[in-house]
Amino acid sequence: MEITTLVENSQGEHTGLVVEHGLSFLIESETTSILFDTGQSDAFIRNAQKLQKDLSRVEHVVLSHGHYDHSGGFRSFVGHAGVGPFKLWTGEGFFTPKYGKFNSSYQYLGNDFDSAFVADHGIEHKTVTGVKEIARGVHLVTDFARTHREETIHPRFVLKEGGAWRADPFDDELLLVVESAKGLVVVVGCSHPGILNMLDTVIAHFKRPIYALVGGTHLVEADHGRTERTIAAFNERGIEVLGISHCSGVSAIEMSVAHSDHHYYNHTGSSLPL
Repeated sequence: MEITTLVENSQGEHTGLVVEHGLSFLIESETTSILFDTGQSDAFIRNAQKLQKDLSRVEHVVLSHGHYDHSGGFRSFVGHAGVGPFKLWTGEGFFTPKYGKFNSSYQYLGNDFDSAFVADHGIEHKTVTGVKEIARGVHLVTDFARTHREETIHPRFVLKEGGAWRADPFDDELLLVVESAKGLVVVVGCSHPGILNMLDTVIAHFKRPIYALVGGTHLVEADHGRTERTIAAFNERGIEVLGISHCSGVSAIEMSVAHSDHHYYNHTGSSLPL
């Protein structure tokens, strides 16, 4: 199995690839192909072509949560030539409009498609609660136990429901777990519910060590102390490979890479063979 970063905020050695504020991973095995998030545009499709990755094999599309930088390329994927039938997997409440509140103003941060778009295109849509195996040894996890008090969600993130505003608890957020011979491989989008909350939920359910963690950990807004404690917690949990990126923030990424020769800068175009 191989996990390829089709798009991310930062440029890797392949400078011909497009970078953007967003995230998209392609998870490939001999038996299945899974697209986890789609960035904010069609950049991941163009990058896949340059990386000789065949998106027509994709059987499952997983959208980690309803923010534009993770779902914005979905329309382009649906219209991409050669894409076959696939299942769409989201968490509950994925289509509830998401906003950012800035003083007296609000900015829309949500998806550019709705459930009607999915239905009109004949896409099979599955909503995940708890833990769901979508392919052999590949699981989606949501409903995270919120036990780490310092992992709070910034109050600027809000939902609009029935004309009223309320704090966004990111109940729609989910992650992906691959069972590998080396241990569990966890793929995350933004980790708004708290990365340690999410990892501890995984450990409690699977009762196996986590070998690798890739994706966004949303430490970009954490202070130095919390970032340091979180990286230390990754090591305490025995995570051997860290490829954190996107909303993790430069400080957390550099701190993680400094901890181990197995941790890496997860740039656009990076691949993790398993």
